[in-house]
Amino acid sequence: MALDPASAQARLGCDLDAVAGVLAPALAAAEAVLRPEEVEAWLDTGGRIWRALRDADVLVTFLEATPELARRAGAGMIAAAADTALYLAAVPDLRVHRDFLAVLPAVARRLDDGAAMRTWFRLVTRVANLARPGTAPLLAATPHVLEQVNLEGLAAWVDFGVTGYRDQPWQAAAYFALGTADSNAVLQRQRKGTLLADRDRELRLTLRAFWDLEIDIHPYGASRQPAPHLDKLGLHLPDLLEDAGGVSAIDRYRAMLAHLAAHKLWSRPYIADNFSQWQHLAVELFEDSRVEALAMRRHPGLKRLFLALHPHPKEGAVPEGWSPIRHRLAMISRAILDPEGHGYADPKVLDWAGQFHVRFAADPENPEISTELGRICLAKIRTPDFGSPRIWFEDTIVPYRDDNRYIWRFLESIETADDFHSDHGTEDPVRQDGLFLPVHYPEWDHKAKDYRPDWTTVYQAVQAPGDGTAIDRLLERHAATAKAIRRVIDRLKPQQRRRVRRRPEGDELDFDQVIAALVDLKAGSVPDLKVYQSQIKDGRDIAVLLLLDLSQSINDKMPGSERTLLDVAQEAVSLLAWAVGALGDSFAIAGFASKSRHEVRYVHYKDFAEPWGALPKGRLAAMQAGLATRMGAALRHGGAELAARREEKKLLLLVSDGEPADIDVDDDDYLKADTHVAVTELRAKGIATVCMTLDAKADSYIADVFGPSGFAVVDQVERLPEKLTRLFLSLTK
Repeated sequence: MALDPASAQARLGCDLDAVAGVLAPALAAAEAVLRPEEVEAWLDTGGRIWRALRDADVLVTFLEATPELARRAGAGMIAAAADTALYLAAVPDLRVHRDFLAVLPAVARRLDDGAAMRTWFRLVTRVANLARPGTAPLLAATPHVLEQVNLEGLAAWVDFGVTGYRDQPWQAAAYFALGTADSNAVLQRQRKGTLLADRDRELRLTLRAFWDLEIDIHPYGASRQPAPHLDKLGLHLPDLLEDAGGVSAIDRYRAMLAHLAAHKLWSRPYIADNFSQWQHLAVELFEDSRVEALAMRRHPGLKRLFLALHPHPKEGAVPEGWSPIRHRLAMISRAILDPEGHGYADPKVLDWAGQFHVRFAADPENPEISTELGRICLAKIRTPDFGSPRIWFEDTIVPYRDDNRYIWRFLESIETADDFHSDHGTEDPVRQDGLFLPVHYPEWDHKAKDYRPDWTTVYQAVQAPGDGTAIDRLLERHAATAKAIRRVIDRLKPQQRRRVRRRPEGDELDFDQVIAALVDLKAGSVPDLKVYQSQIKDGRDIAVLLLLDLSQSINDKMPGSERTLLDVAQEAVSLLAWAVGALGDSFAIAGFASKSRHEVRYVHYKDFAEPWGALPKGRLAAMQAGLATRMGAALRHGGAELAARREEKKLLLLVSDGEPADIDVDDDDYLKADTHVAVTELRAKGIATVCMTLDAKADSYIADVFGPSGFAVVDQVERLPEKLTRLFLSLTK
């Protein structure tokens, strides 16, 4: 027997008007999913919450949220949810129990299972115990996170936040609010499929090799409508794809890339205001088909890929009362793409597919084909039910095609801010030269034996120049050393180029070989056709990055002297720069210091493209030191710069006066282990990495970090300029 609202309120034991106002609809929702005895238990649980907390707002939230929870996950979840809410209410200074109850329906709709809900309850209480400031952001973020990952992925993301911030719980709020780079990176790692970031380089090479295009590729997330598009900023593709329909994720990316590249090469914008909404669909159909046909003419293998991904709408599949406009156009699109195998009998579909092929054969690169066919086609295939508000979408979305904003130019303002619009006719995006965006790098957690993704943030800057003549004066102090080093340089300096003869192809003909080939030919012998010669680079092909540890300790004075370690470091860098410049090697100079993982400062003093001259000298003269030594992040950033170089050999030479350390790390081994892993990463990429240290206590750790042959200890600091330069020369013989 159903309870009336007055009896239900009496059972709750709360007579407040705020509760009475919501009880009737809440009771109806509960009775729709619960048996009578379960409704009574539901009310008893509500009464328990009221007696424990005496908070009408919390009780109202419970009454409104839990019927949907029971419908999705079972009646048994009501008591479990109440227990969790009361547990959270008892945690000092937390006050998230109402938020927990409010988010239950959204989470239940995603998990749709009692066991899964219990797992989520445990995750919430774990965060409340171990990373308390992150509890409220976790509750708010859970529905969004579950749109992207399953429960296992959510649990892994939560686990990383709890363990990764175990020593900094006050920062957990930003992590669980998805407000940090590492939080987003960990979440991305839990998503199943192929990440665009992992295939970005390959896809850029595909653009260059197959389409001769140099365009930026930008990812967009799952929370956005999944529609690739093209604009003045470049190509926009999903940040992650899964295999689908027997087609691998990377092939799906390739199909999107080919379609967008075809638009870039062969489409020209139409004036959107000249066409109706339905005419847009028809014009887009023919323009998509036209540029794809051009793409397949250039690369015939694309047809197999397009056919595998293009839907094959069934003839007659649209129920009565539904608008078939998209279905009919999708059938024409399939018939154009697959003229032999589409299997359609609809005479209008066959007619318009045939008309397209005739027009395309006569003038394939004429973009007016699409507008002319689109206008007439729509009028010919139109039926009275086209105007129905219920549009049939099944098997009409071509997943590799874009939203076609690129082919339209709007003269009038769009109606809403959410409408997409073309950027034709707008100014090109402004590129701010010299502006460095923050760069994120992973960091190795030696206890977890795993990377913390995007854990550190590197901020770059170019040092403002000072008085470059100060560097010249420093070099004069080492004139005798420079003279001795000059003799070594003269022996190492290459001859630059040499001639290579008897090549099957080359820069120019080798006339001696041409004459010999003619003699052989006259004599009836088979001539040697290697009649070309080339001038090739001979000798050194090396890029060098000199990286300086500019932490606070380098400002210390040397024993018995007014000079600081920084003064000696400037001399050493200057002498080395002179030597490397004399050899003609490519080299750059940079320094680093840190103030926690959130701020690793990386300062450029000389770029690879700059000659060694007044400007780099001026920057070196203005060198300053301070803060701490987060070495792994700086090595990864410097390694990324070297990895982009084309030279055959690459050397990163680090000058430091101490072990890795930072203000947000208490574990003495943590940053040493990360630096060792960073060095291993660089060497795996072919980048030789050597540290020259001024630390008298380095013997206790340096070999563990850089390996037995990856370091040199300078006992006499004043000899650093000579030692550093001679080390470089010996490493690059």
